[in-house]
Amino acid sequence: MRAHCRVHTDMAIHDDNIVWHDHPVSQAEREKLHGHRGGVIWFTGLSGSGKSTVAGALEQALHQSGVSTYLLDGDNVRHGLCRDLGFDDSDRKENIRRVGEVARLMVDAGLIVLSAFISPHRAERQAVREMQQAGRFIEVFVDTPLAVCEARDPKGLYKKARAGELKNFTGIDAVYEAPEQADIHLDGEQLVTHLAARLLDLLRQRDIINS
Repeated sequence: MRAHCRVHTDMAIHDDNIVWHDHPVSQAEREKLHGHRGGVIWFTGLSGSGKSTVAGALEQALHQSGVSTYLLDGDNVRHGLCRDLGFDDSDRKENIRRVGEVARLMVDAGLIVLSAFISPHRAERQAVREMQQAGRFIEVFVDTPLAVCEARDPKGLYKKARAGELKNFTGIDAVYEAPEQADIHLDGEQLVTHLAARLLDLLRQRDIINS
C-alpha cells in the first residue's frame, strides 16, 4: 500500500533555504504567445448545480475560439493531487488550497483555468482569489436550489447522504456558504448554452479574451 503524506502549508514559508526562482520567459511573453490573458474562472455551487456542465461548455467554446484553457474538476483532482484528503473541514480547506496553487501556476503559464468545485467556504474561495493578480479571478456562483440538485442527483450522492451512507455532504449535513458578491450569479436552471454565452461576454468585458 502506498503511503500518503499531508502537505505542511507553513513549511516552505519559514524555510530560508527556499527562494523563488524567476523564469527567463515572463508571464506577459507567454500571454502574448497565447493571444490572451491568463485568469481563473472559479465555479462554485452545490453538487448537481450544473457547475461542471457549464464549465465544460465554456471551455469548449473558448477552445473553438483558439483560447488556451484547462479545466480543473473536483472529482478529477481527488484521483491524484488530492487523493489523500477526506471531506471534513480541514481537508476541504487543504483541497482548495492545493487547487488554488495549481491554478496560480497555470495562470502564470498564460492559460485560462476553469475550476469547478463545490468549495463550500467563503474564506477558502477568497484565499484563492488573493493568490491571483487583481482582475484575474472570476467567481461564478451557479445558484441552483437544493431541491433541484437533489432531484438531478447525477452521481446518486444525495440518496446516499439521506440514507446516512455518506457523511459531511454539502447541503445535507455540511454547510455551504453561498457567495455574497460573486463576480457573476448564474441561475443553474437556465439553459447551459445561455449561461456559457453570459460568461463569454463577461470575459470580453474584463479584457481576458478578445472581443
